[in-house]
Amino acid sequence: MIVDQQDAPIPSVVELDEYDRKILEALHDNGRISYTDLGRDIGLSRVAVQARISSLMEQGVIEKFTAVINPGRIGMSVSAFFNVDIEPQHLQEVAEKLSQETEVTSLYHMTGPSKLHMHGLFKDFQQMESFLVEKLYTMPGIMSVDCQMLIKRYKSRMGMKL
Repeated sequence: MIVDQQDAPIPSVVELDEYDRKILEALHDNGRISYTDLGRDIGLSRVAVQARISSLMEQGVIEKFTAVINPGRIGMSVSAFFNVDIEPQHLQEVAEKLSQETEVTSLYHMTGPSKLHMHGLFKDFQQMESFLVEKLYTMPGIMSVDCQMLIKRYKSRMGMKL
């Protein structure tokens, strides 16, 4: 499901204290750290750390815990970025469809005339071509697609680091 920023209520800003920031920094570096070890590192009890993490999750500060998978190690060797120009009346429909495609790793509505910016991972060029020809190009309102291939990754970050 795509969240429409214009229709969504503006979330209140969550005030973070020093301990919340330390917890978030530690979890960003190691999401598998135990409450006990984290508490020892920042000077709180295990119960206090657990309560704070639960609160941060309930407030939407922590969205989820996940594993970061190296795509190359599992045979996904083609990484590409796409700029997709779409007729405005089809933007939401196409975004909904693309967000469900397994090859699509990220999808953003960017400034400019109805432009989606998308990243995709593919095992080879044939899979990327099949995705383009059989899925993307067949969607309604696609006006143009610009593709840029990743040569080398210097930095990649999941989530936000404080």
